[in-house]
Amino acid sequence: MSKPLLSFVVPCYRSAGTVADVVREIADTVAARAGAFDHEIVLVNDGSPDNVADVIAGLCQTYPQIVFVNLSRNFGQHSAIMAGFAHVKGDIVICLDDDGQTPADECFKLIDKVREGYDIVYAEYPKRRQNAFRNIGSRFNAASNHFFFGQPRDLKVNSYFACQRFVVDSALQYPNPFPFVTGLLFQSVSRYCNVSVTHRARASGRSGYSLKKLISLWTNGVTAFSIKPLRFANYIGWLTAVFGFVFALVTVVRKLVTPDIEAGWSSTIAVLLVLGGIIIALMGVVGEYIGRIYLSINRCPQYVVRNVIDRREAAPPRPAGNREEGAP
Repeated sequence: MSKPLLSFVVPCYRSAGTVADVVREIADTVAARAGAFDHEIVLVNDGSPDNVADVIAGLCQTYPQIVFVNLSRNFGQHSAIMAGFAHVKGDIVICLDDDGQTPADECFKLIDKVREGYDIVYAEYPKRRQNAFRNIGSRFNAASNHFFFGQPRDLKVNSYFACQRFVVDSALQYPNPFPFVTGLLFQSVSRYCNVSVTHRARASGRSGYSLKKLISLWTNGVTAFSIKPLRFANYIGWLTAVFGFVFALVTVVRKLVTPDIEAGWSSTIAVLLVLGGIIIALMGVVGEYIGRIYLSINRCPQYVVRNVIDRREAAPPRPAGNREEGAP
């Protein structure tokens, strides 16, 4: 009887100094289970500007369980995760970070819960070892996920999770650009939970997420899996129209009651500026959706694979909508 296969997916960016420690910790943790599991480690180089590709290529010589997926440029963490998902073979898929902050030695807390019957299990950090800005961003993101995707308020979602293989297979059916992994995974599960793990301090380097990238990620998730912004724009339009009608009615009544009242040019200009700003902002929301429709119609890929180092017997098929470099 074959042993269960665990697939670890690790997107890599600016982690030349840490990824080897993460791989070593994964291998040691699985080995500590006395050979009860087989495992594979899918490392995805997301166009990192450092020499992480060389480091991973060297690790492939030491660890035959490694699958090295080398992307042609930086596509973002979520696209890199999707590229890793396309190469997994395991019964249970575990996703974790490359900087060592997500403790690989506690992965079986998540895996054991999945084996109990949960579809997906997220790590929960009693104390996050990150700056105040990122903590505020995490809370805002959780509130957004609840509003736009219906994520339960008591479920903490982050980049460290384990899930059943069918959850990954469902996510891979999404062929369009700008994937948002949280939404893709959450739309196909009904049994989920959190387990408490330690959040470590960053061993070296800094986060690859700037404020611009965080805003872009949030926009991707909102526009890819929810039409609520469009509904919100519609409500704002109607409320603005009602406000304008009431304002005009009040102005007419005041002029009739007090014929010698002076015309309020300043207030008129202020109202025009407010209404113009609202209209432009709402057009921007609609334009964001139209732009994504345009990119999807033109089959813009989630990622492009430059090359793969895979020492397994047979590589898994890649999902439609993504391609290797040079493919038509």
